[in-house]
Amino acid sequence: MKYDVADFSLAPGGKKRILWADNDMPALAAIRKRFAKSKPLKGRNVSACLHVTAETANLVRTLKAGGANVVLCASNPLSTQDDVAASLVKDFKIAVFAICRENRSTYYKHINAAIDHKPVITMDDGADLVNELHTGRKKDAGRIIASMEETTTGVIRLRAMANESKLKFPVIAVNDAATKHLFDNRYGTGQSTVDGIIRATDFLMAGKKVVVAGYGWCGRGFAMRARGMGAIVIVTEIDAVKALEAAMDGFDVMPMARAARVGELFVTLTGNKHVLRAEHFRAMKDRATVANSGHFDVEIDIPALKQLSKKLTRNVRNHVDEYILKNNKRIYLLGEGRLINLAAAEGHPASVMDMSFATQALQTEYVIKKQGKLSIAVHDVPLEIEQQVSKLKLRSMSIGLDKLTPEQVAYLASSGEGT
Repeated sequence: MKYDVADFSLAPGGKKRILWADNDMPALAAIRKRFAKSKPLKGRNVSACLHVTAETANLVRTLKAGGANVVLCASNPLSTQDDVAASLVKDFKIAVFAICRENRSTYYKHINAAIDHKPVITMDDGADLVNELHTGRKKDAGRIIASMEETTTGVIRLRAMANESKLKFPVIAVNDAATKHLFDNRYGTGQSTVDGIIRATDFLMAGKKVVVAGYGWCGRGFAMRARGMGAIVIVTEIDAVKALEAAMDGFDVMPMARAARVGELFVTLTGNKHVLRAEHFRAMKDRATVANSGHFDVEIDIPALKQLSKKLTRNVRNHVDEYILKNNKRIYLLGEGRLINLAAAEGHPASVMDMSFATQALQTEYVIKKQGKLSIAVHDVPLEIEQQVSKLKLRSMSIGLDKLTPEQVAYLASSGEGT
């Protein structure tokens, strides 16, 4: 078995971390138990380009239990938990190509190793693997039954490819599933972003003016959690409906040009490029802190920040770089502009990833059943999978559902009754 991980001596700690996370992932565990018996993925090569964390480890364990031959590579150079990567290889015999803080060359070498596995199904967290299959490794795209995409950023890229008729195989927008974005993006990103910022800075959130760029599900989640800790939250938006929703949720809403003058902590959660730019850095207060919780490190214009600065000091505190501007103001960049919840913390709690990865596992089974029947497009997760995951999660929480009475079923199906 080929692999590339940092240090096998870390494996015992990684195994403990994987099994600890598994305790809080009962829906995925139930699927793994069924997969181990029925082997719905038997003999299929699967390559996953995901954050290499304890939660992801339990997903790939589930795929392997279902009979798949799995290879895992990193979807972000800073998010790999090296102890987990080592344990997956040593204890669970799953090939992993991921090293924390790997450079760009190694990152893409690992993605190509995942393609060398000759997968028929791929999983992505940001569409880098799929993008490589559409650029440098086009000949390998023909064998792909389908791919699953886990992030807002990735789905944006893939829908653009579909609209331009460049997409070469079906893709399932797992990110857009209710069992993913309503929970993972909102509650997972909300909590883990706060966690990463506090671990990096030791900030007291209470009373701090926090600017949230973007009021999608990730932005909603973070804004909610920041306010819950006593922060004064300001939202910036480009979408009129989302801006109105933020205002009616009780947040101040204003353009970034204005927010830059009053904010103390800025967090981007948009999936777009250069949300914080040179004009914003110039307007910020001394010791303003900027962080990103979108997938790629392009939301903060770091080259512009460097150009405005006369001095850069790396790691004035772990995961904190200090930029001193030419006017002597200091701006602190967290996690090198990468996902702060994974760069400085451990990512989403296992409980919320349980639903996202349960959806991924069931979707893998689904695309095998539908092989050759899915059009080349970006597809939504089927409603029956959403319902199945939700019921598994509710059952694990000892929560029951009501059922319609025969009278209620008849009433909902009829048009005869009125006022």
